[in-house]
Amino acid sequence: MSDYFKQRDEKNLRTIDELLSELPEFVGQFIIGISSQTSVLTRLNYTTDIRIFFLYLIKTKYFNKNLSELAPHDIEDLSPHDIERFIDGLSSYSLNGKRLSCGEKAKERKLSSIRSLYKYLYKKEIIQSNVTLKVDMPKLHDKPIVRLETDEVDKLIDTVSSGDMLSAREKSYNSVTKERDMAIIYVFLGTGIRVSELVGLNRDDVDFNNASFVVTRKGGNKSILYMPLETIDALQTYIAWLDDQIENKTEFALKIKDNDALFYSLQGTRIGVRTVEKLVKKYASPAAPLKKITPHKLRSTYATNLYRETEDIYVVADVLGHSDVNTTKKHYAQMSEEHKKHAAEVTRINKHDI
Repeated sequence: MSDYFKQRDEKNLRTIDELLSELPEFVGQFIIGISSQTSVLTRLNYTTDIRIFFLYLIKTKYFNKNLSELAPHDIEDLSPHDIERFIDGLSSYSLNGKRLSCGEKAKERKLSSIRSLYKYLYKKEIIQSNVTLKVDMPKLHDKPIVRLETDEVDKLIDTVSSGDMLSAREKSYNSVTKERDMAIIYVFLGTGIRVSELVGLNRDDVDFNNASFVVTRKGGNKSILYMPLETIDALQTYIAWLDDQIENKTEFALKIKDNDALFYSLQGTRIGVRTVEKLVKKYASPAAPLKKITPHKLRSTYATNLYRETEDIYVVADVLGHSDVNTTKKHYAQMSEEHKKHAAEVTRINKHDI
């Protein structure tokens, strides 16, 4: 059976090696030093963020050096203001000829990556001071939870089923992919799975006898998720359609390159994250035109409904695969406020007064 996540890690490791070949040797030491405590994807993000930081340094401070020529003392000699200027400049910057921008969360992640590098170098006595301790983390403003309401979920399902409100081109694709797309939408809404987890699913991961499937979480840990009846029905309908395609050797079936995958693109390859994001947007836009619905927002819809039913934040954290319940509390604090308001309403002292 193919291992999507192993293949993804191998690809990311090759990318890390390519990036490190441009960077100073001490960055490679850092990445190796944290390898036993971090995932491959985390190390790729660290390497990418550090490279962006170093590109900024040779552009603004060390003009006569290449990336690989930066030394530990170069970053040790920076002032807090140097790093603050870098973080501030991330609001709009250029990379590989493209104009990019970072929001609060992305800025926080990049500063966290830089802090981790400094912390490692200081611990190993490669530098004698850690200037990042004098730089405050960017303030993150709480954002309201964007989710679909019950009527919007109904409209979303109807749009996938009927193709109504889609363009002529979108309808033509819907006529081919309806069973697949319906299954994907129901898996999101019925289990709260991450999009990265969904694209990695294999057929053998699904156990209809126990209404469950095995999912590979962040960091590579395996977890079992259970499906409601609607999700089971949608998946069984899709798999029956897929088997029929394979049995009749249709043009689509002949393109299939990964016999183990659960969901495929029209090119016969394992479906990718970007393709899933596009199909969710396509169906959700007519159903909730004022909301920017992504796979993560479908995950939020599931989590909100689960919290409303259980009122147990630990259950929600466990099902979502959050390693820290505080992450769950932070994202669903809005729901807690709703419960507080409801408590005030049902405990009015004099309910006869209006």
